[in-house]
Amino acid sequence: MVQLSPGLHVTTPPPTCSLVSHSSIRYHWVRSSPEEMNDQSLHEPNYGTYRWSKTLYTKASQVSYRTEVCRYRGGCGPVLTLFHLKSVTESFAKTIHGLKVGHLTDRVIQRSKRMILDTLGAGFLGTSTEVFHKASQYSKIYSSNISSTVWGRPDIRLPPTYAAFVNGVAIHSMDFDDTWHPATHPSGAVLPVLTALAEALPRSPKFSGLDLLLAFNVGIEVQGQLLHFAKEANDIPKRFHPPSVVGTLGSAAAASKFLGLSLTKCQEALAIAVSHAGAPMANAATQTKPLHIGNAAKHGIEAAFLAMLGLQGNKQILDLEAGLGAFYANYSPKVLPNLHSYSWLLDQQDVAFKRFPAHLSTHWVADAAASVRKHLVAEKTLLPIDHIKRIVLRIPKVQYVNRPSPDSEHEARHSFQYVACAMLLDGGITVPSFHECQINRPQVRELLNKVELEYPPDNLPSFNTLYCEISVTLKDGAIFTDRSDTFYGHWRKPLSQEDLEEKFRDNTSRMLSCDTVESLIKIVKNLEDLEDCSVLTTLLKGPSPPEVASNSPACNNSITQSLLRLTNI
Repeated sequence: MVQLSPGLHVTTPPPTCSLVSHSSIRYHWVRSSPEEMNDQSLHEPNYGTYRWSKTLYTKASQVSYRTEVCRYRGGCGPVLTLFHLKSVTESFAKTIHGLKVGHLTDRVIQRSKRMILDTLGAGFLGTSTEVFHKASQYSKIYSSNISSTVWGRPDIRLPPTYAAFVNGVAIHSMDFDDTWHPATHPSGAVLPVLTALAEALPRSPKFSGLDLLLAFNVGIEVQGQLLHFAKEANDIPKRFHPPSVVGTLGSAAAASKFLGLSLTKCQEALAIAVSHAGAPMANAATQTKPLHIGNAAKHGIEAAFLAMLGLQGNKQILDLEAGLGAFYANYSPKVLPNLHSYSWLLDQQDVAFKRFPAHLSTHWVADAAASVRKHLVAEKTLLPIDHIKRIVLRIPKVQYVNRPSPDSEHEARHSFQYVACAMLLDGGITVPSFHECQINRPQVRELLNKVELEYPPDNLPSFNTLYCEISVTLKDGAIFTDRSDTFYGHWRKPLSQEDLEEKFRDNTSRMLSCDTVESLIKIVKNLEDLEDCSVLTTLLKGPSPPEVASNSPACNNSITQSLLRLTNI
């Protein structure tokens, strides 16, 4: 055992795998290859190379990890030198702070503009939902000297944190927003933050479209990098909803970038955001799930604002199993690459855009069911339902999307069975397909009773590899089978720009005028040329909104009375 402090040179190298201790720090030496070392001298033939793993302990528990390297000269004059490597959290802060507009590539700009347009469309559509109405009514109890727009609702202005919250809820209220791999909904936690800040905060010169694109991509990038720290993130989630974790940190990163926080403040914002993170998957297929996106947006702004005010957190929060690692098994964080050689994840991995508002995994089911349906139609008329004996779906095992008898629109959006039956019956799935009157049709209920699920061992629960095979058996013994490996809208088969814009028109047509819709499409298409983001945020206000169909006087009365009690307290 040798006593040693970082930076010391010793004349005798420790043997491979020996332990070296110094106060409360335990050092473990492991033989390493020269290729792993950055110092060029390590490639000289007289050098042996070692990796130095340092684990810091307190009285009861391990609190941080750090990796450093060492070398020693063989022969008669061995020398040991230690080289310090920065922490993972610090590398994230440096990336957030250091990325510039010049780092954006053409592909990243084009892909992120598509994400922004699709997210705005999902948000406008979501303002017609009951969960949006409840979230916006609740948020009205808050006020401040600065305020931001709730998209499509010029009569509602809220503090930036709550405008971001309500717009985030709207985006995910129908599960119509984009999906990435590893699994998360990346845009909904970030875009509402930036539109709220761009409108609320005075700045000279004004925030430009490039400012927004840079901050947006920083928020997306942080989420993607964090999702690569654990293998389980590659799979469809089981325990917690990823946007509630990585989305919260992406939101904080985007806000920090947009606000121009210092490197130190960026690091603090990440630490604060982790303490806001997390939401269980048990709330999938309920009205509460959209709050995961809204809270991620809101908490990210809060983290940035609190960091600006000097609030401090653990500066190693991303390095620790007791930090962000608390959410993941086999957590293995990595330092981000240097800025001079930085490569965006969005450059390598595009997102999926949905053609109908439901869980992404159901899009494979719909695709396969549409193919099988062609065999069941004669002269444009579907075969009578009582001719169908059995429907088998061969899918990955995703428990929270296994809902054999959905009772609400949210459950139907998370039901392999319902999406298959709706496609077989109607030949297409649209926004109204999830209205309760559609879900409760007798024909749907009859078909649902005939659906069985099978889980082939090769069909893994990953958005990058899963497939759906559907077999329909008729009472006369005929069997029709088809399979979908990639649906239209998946990153391997992306929506055309024309179809993406048409989806936006469909989602906004009941809320915005035709001229406003076309203006938004044009502005987002040329966002990098926009000199002042207020042009965008002004259009997002929209006209006076129509009555929300899901509102009833009783519901309004109940909410108003509850809010009055809250404010009286």
